[in-house]
Amino acid sequence: MNKVILIKYGELSTKKGNRNFFIKTLYENIKNKLKDYDVNISKDRARMYIEFLDSDLDNIKKIIDKVFGIHTYHIATIVDTNIEVIKNSVLEIMKNEDFKTFKVETRRSDKSFEVHSQDMNRVLGGVILKNINGASVDVHNPDILVTVEIREKNSYIYLNSYKGSGGYPVGTQPKGMLMLSGGIDSPVAGYLAMKRGVKFDAVYFEAIPHTSLEARNKVIELCKKLSSYTDQINLHVVNFTPIQEEIYKNCREDYCITIMRRMMYRIMDKIANSHKGYAIINGESIGQVASQTLTSMRVINSVTNMPVIRPVACLDKLEIMEIARKIDTYETSILPFEDCCTVFVPKHPVINPRIDTSIFEEEKFDYKSMLDDAVNSMNTIKVYEGMDNEFSDLL
Repeated sequence: MNKVILIKYGELSTKKGNRNFFIKTLYENIKNKLKDYDVNISKDRARMYIEFLDSDLDNIKKIIDKVFGIHTYHIATIVDTNIEVIKNSVLEIMKNEDFKTFKVETRRSDKSFEVHSQDMNRVLGGVILKNINGASVDVHNPDILVTVEIREKNSYIYLNSYKGSGGYPVGTQPKGMLMLSGGIDSPVAGYLAMKRGVKFDAVYFEAIPHTSLEARNKVIELCKKLSSYTDQINLHVVNFTPIQEEIYKNCREDYCITIMRRMMYRIMDKIANSHKGYAIINGESIGQVASQTLTSMRVINSVTNMPVIRPVACLDKLEIMEIARKIDTYETSILPFEDCCTVFVPKHPVINPRIDTSIFEEEKFDYKSMLDDAVNSMNTIKVYEGMDNEFSDLL
């Protein structure tokens, strides 16, 4: 009997006029991820099907586990939509299973099929009870749930259910720009943004010689891990050293973090506008540090008209860490290499800054030309899963 991976869309099913766009994007994402495997992928409005070689199944499951837009999937047996064929197939499958109790659920999408769903449940249950010793029905907590989907051309029988990543397929929203620092929060923010369909470029601010080459390569490793949920990620590396040194030379110490973040937002705005970005994404969490109070966010945010998406804003640190472990970024994020946000930290940063004071402090040096220089001199690295990181052995 032939088998297929049967994919259910979940949240995509709530879409109406643009549903086909979401399904097509999911189809293309899966096709791209499985391009190295001998598979045949087909779709309709309710399901997607992947025909595969048995030897590839474990690897394919690991890949589609990371594809957003999949609610659940099943390893299903394909049979003809014929009552005798379905009965014989269900019995053959169940004879190879170790169980005491079972339940049958039939979903009859093909309304021309002669037996209704509830009647089919009784027919198939009777076949199992008659031919397998010790089997009994438990409709509340069965050892095995036998699901039969009856469709016009083929029917599908499956016993298992695997949870997908959910959300929307990456690429169903316009591109964003992720501020990727190398800490715990920003990779999680990127993951959650992708889960809502946002593809992004990442931007890393480095301050050589105050930050190290290892810190940059830590960020590349984080990008590689995030790319497993999409495809290639463009990582823009910005030399922030001249601006940061001017801030700490000219501005009030307690306002340095606020001014630094405002400069970063201005740079993000410029990069977004030149790279077709529609939003800034970051890992800010309300109240976590001085620059992330609501007052600080308002003052920092005021330098851009670009939407700022903060996916972890209302999560506490333990919740963020839990997601980081789930997506395998936590151990890389905690490697002890400082980024530019941690090398110049004032003893008492202002937690309720004022916009007028921020503007006054900024005007103590010519930052506008420096912003242009930072954007014009940035380097872009194309990061993808499996790429070689020249200095990864240093991490």
